[in-house]
Amino acid sequence: MQDILEQIEEWIKTFLIDCITGNLSGMFDSVNQKVGEIANEVGKTPGDWNSGVFSIIQNLAENVVIPIAGLILTFVLCYELISMIIEKNNLHGDFETFMLFKWIFKTFVAVYLVTHTFDIVVAVFELGQNVVHQSATLIGSDTALDFEAVMGGLMGELEAMEIGELFLLLIETSLIGLTMNALSICVMLVLVGRMIEIYIYCSIGPIPFATMVNREWGSMGNNYLRGLVALGLQGFFILVCVAVYTVLIQGIASAQNLHLAIWSCAGYTVLLCYSLFKTGNISKSIFNAH
Repeated sequence: MQDILEQIEEWIKTFLIDCITGNLSGMFDSVNQKVGEIANEVGKTPGDWNSGVFSIIQNLAENVVIPIAGLILTFVLCYELISMIIEKNNLHGDFETFMLFKWIFKTFVAVYLVTHTFDIVVAVFELGQNVVHQSATLIGSDTALDFEAVMGGLMGELEAMEIGELFLLLIETSLIGLTMNALSICVMLVLVGRMIEIYIYCSIGPIPFATMVNREWGSMGNNYLRGLVALGLQGFFILVCVAVYTVLIQGIASAQNLHLAIWSCAGYTVLLCYSLFKTGNISKSIFNAH
């Protein structure tokens, strides 16, 4: 009778150990894959990320938004000319010829900015891409975590546990496994959401650029340009988050037990996702874009 109970207990332990090792072997695969793709994704320009969407956005900007920007630019320049005349001579007839040349120069600059908005936007993101590529070569991106390699004597530690502890560990690994799948989706949402925001910025660019030459209206264009630079360099801040995560995740090798290793890795991954969501606000606050 005792032998039968021992065999049943051994079978239950073997079953629990197999379930736990199965959970651990694939627990962080989806997150590791998404995090490993970050450096490549954030280094893409809008045209590289999806050429079809970029082509649609460019056509909208050039055929729909630029005519609207032209109307706004006409109003802004007329307002600028009237304000210049009233401010300088109060309609007394002593208008300086230099002011007219100054207005013509502003007109030329404004028209150039509006008609070359897409070139400027692409240049900003190419600059950001260059920064990301240079950073990626300096930042280690090995975020993969193999618990058998990290914990060393994983099987020995599992076999030394009682059935109750193994059952508790099975519940932990199952719950954290579900959380990891959700976190991998969060990483994807950050990357895709950033690119959608970039496309929105690109589509409406000519309108804020039409206001940049005017002192009173220029804040719209200046803020747009700051937001554009913030989006371009957000990829750098994302890489910084990945670099911190890489160092922390590799430090799990010094964990004293399996429970601590699992919860440490889960905590670091949650922290990574939270940091990735905050990179947009951090970048905009640094460049004073709102």
